[in-house]
Amino acid sequence: MNQRVIYCFKQLSLLSLWASLSLVANAALFEDDEARRAILDLRQKLEAVQQNTKSQSDEIAVLRRALFELQSQIDALKSDQSALRGTNEQLLRDLSDTQLKQKDVLQTVDSRLSKFEPVKIVLDGLEFQADPAEKKEFEATLAVFRSADFAAAQTSMLAFLRKYPTSGYASSTLFWLGNAQYATKDYKESILNFRKLLTIAPQHTRAPEAMLAISNCLVELKDLKAAKKAMEDLVKLYPSSEAAQTAKDRLSRLR
Repeated sequence: MNQRVIYCFKQLSLLSLWASLSLVANAALFEDDEARRAILDLRQKLEAVQQNTKSQSDEIAVLRRALFELQSQIDALKSDQSALRGTNEQLLRDLSDTQLKQKDVLQTVDSRLSKFEPVKIVLDGLEFQADPAEKKEFEATLAVFRSADFAAAQTSMLAFLRKYPTSGYASSTLFWLGNAQYATKDYKESILNFRKLLTIAPQHTRAPEAMLAISNCLVELKDLKAAKKAMEDLVKLYPSSEAAQTAKDRLSRLR
């Protein structure tokens, strides 16, 4: 009986130990699975962090490259801008130089044209236009007359009238030509040229003098009747002139 009890007790003890071991084993197995899952979870999180970090690093690298390219573009734009500024400054200098040259050219052209453009002349009561060259030649011709070289003056004046037959200077040239011919005692030619003056320019301020000179030439030619008639015409046509007063004095003496 006692042996059976002992045997049963042993059996119960073994069962109890096996149950305890089973519980311990099951507990250990459960704890190992939890730990394994925790480790896997942490590993996944770590991988996610690492992947995220790698992605961020890639994005940062991309941004850095983009910033580098942008900076390069900015530098290139600055260089281009500087070059354009330099080009613009050169163009402005060139434009300024061109404008100055153009101004010089225009002044030169104006100066040259002024030598050919007609100028306004007021002479012996007449107003007309004359080319600068024409004006210069007339003055040169008159200078010859004033030098008292009357023969040369006649040649110069006749050449002027041939060259400028319709010149505004023609009437004045005829007056001085007649005087030059009177000085060389070419009275007939002198009369002809004085009469030409009276025909083309009766309003000429020297017209009365021309009529008086005609009378003088006629006196020299011993044609007193024609001389008297010329002085009478002078008094009638230009009564208030000094030449008319001279003619009146001479007429009184001829009577």
